[in-house]
Amino acid sequence: LFLSLTCCAVSLFISSGVSFSTNGYAVHYEGNWVPFGTYTIVDITYNDIPVTDSDFIFTELNMEYNPSDHPRASTIFLSKSQPDVREKRKSLFINHHGSRRRKHSSCSTIFLDDNTVSQPNLKFTIKCVSLAIYYHIKNRDTDGGMQQDIFDEKLHPLSKSEVPSDYDKHNPEQKQIYRFVRTLFSAAQLTAECAIVTLVYVERLLTYADIDIGPGNWKRMLLGAILLASKVWDDQAVWNVDYCQILKDITVEDMNELERQFLELLQFNINVPSSVYAKYYFDLRSLSETNNLSFPLEPLSQDKAQRLEAISRLCDDKYKDARRAGKKRSASVDNLVGVRWVPAILS
Repeated sequence: LFLSLTCCAVSLFISSGVSFSTNGYAVHYEGNWVPFGTYTIVDITYNDIPVTDSDFIFTELNMEYNPSDHPRASTIFLSKSQPDVREKRKSLFINHHGSRRRKHSSCSTIFLDDNTVSQPNLKFTIKCVSLAIYYHIKNRDTDGGMQQDIFDEKLHPLSKSEVPSDYDKHNPEQKQIYRFVRTLFSAAQLTAECAIVTLVYVERLLTYADIDIGPGNWKRMLLGAILLASKVWDDQAVWNVDYCQILKDITVEDMNELERQFLELLQFNINVPSSVYAKYYFDLRSLSETNNLSFPLEPLSQDKAQRLEAISRLCDDKYKDARRAGKKRSASVDNLVGVRWVPAILS
């Protein structure tokens, strides 16, 4: 029996007697995801009864639900934070405590924060990413997923100090996660964009490898994601030996193995589209607003307005150069008036 599968996952209602060959993609079989494509099914029996193609159930496998690959899918950390957000709103309603006052812009005064999608604020971004990881750990699935030994801090400790026996029972606080990430970013001189890519890689790892992040593996998961993000994003990548100087008790061999297995679990998919990056940035901003982590707002000054205008002009120049490089088309009489570029006047 030959089955040609394209975008389907096969659920088999048999427990033994199945052998097949494949040429790509994935299928759910005996609790695991294995590659699938064109299968050769041989000698399928269940309780000595031959199994036919009617005993298979085909269900559509929509890969667009993976938030780290597609911009339309909602980020995982935002959904993980919803139970806590509802509890906070309920507490505010019961205690009659109003939310913190926010500054609003008017015609005469514009309030802005020093945080944009193209140039995020480093401290603010690290706080938001650490908060997202905190909600991942706190509201993780109770049944848990598959465990990978490479991320186990008991098997691969980051320091020579003895790991407590109940190291995987107590959830870390958000401040503890923030200090760990901030130490790495400060010592390696990484950028805020790298922090966002780190979060993308973490959620991609959880989805691809079907594992959960918890008290016993969050440090090594973050370390692997930061290591990979720094090499992919920054022009001047940090070497593995540099992290060994930051974390004094870790070896280069351990870092190399962590990077190798992290890449394998990501299926070597390190691409982060700009649309996915922007989605994670704005979802992090939404997370910060619901947790009162908004960056302090400041009135728009003339110097800041000139800097924003310079950035906008640079983007406009790149856009116009791209338009000129494109294929030229003749204009009709109905479209004689083209787009006019009018410089902004700041008073």
